[in-house]
Amino acid sequence: MRRLVIPGLVMLILLVGVGAAGANDGDAILGLWATDPEGGGGQAHVEVFMDDGRYHGKIVWLAEPNYGPDDPDGEEGEPKVDANNPDPERTKDPIVGLLIARDFRYKKGGVWHKGTIYDPDNGKTYKCKMSFADDENTLNVRGFIGFSMLGRTTTWTRVE
Repeated sequence: MRRLVIPGLVMLILLVGVGAAGANDGDAILGLWATDPEGGGGQAHVEVFMDDGRYHGKIVWLAEPNYGPDDPDGEEGEPKVDANNPDPERTKDPIVGLLIARDFRYKKGGVWHKGTIYDPDNGKTYKCKMSFADDENTLNVRGFIGFSMLGRTTTWTRVE
């Protein structure tokens, strides 16, 4: 009987260990990401973090954090704000520090889904999913309306 119990315990420990390692795969997205400057609003850095079991992202750096001389949304030299937000109470919120990615869940296969992404350039929020492109340093971020075929993908790269 003992000969069967000990190998069974070893197998159970190994299976639990593999399951625990797999549970952390979603954390591969954590860290700092540079957005695609071709995406419209210039380059930003987004910090992806976990809170309450979900993944979120906030803007922590902008290539051009202040309004320029020809910018219609604000005074030259002033920090950029969320001027296009549909909520009038939020139009004075600074872009740096703005939470743009919310409530992502990790799904096996390297996909984060069931989240939303906010575009401060137009004030709209879209459904979104994210997945690694070729490696863990390139992230495809797909915002869409309804289902993912009606959307746009931008590429973010990991900032070391």
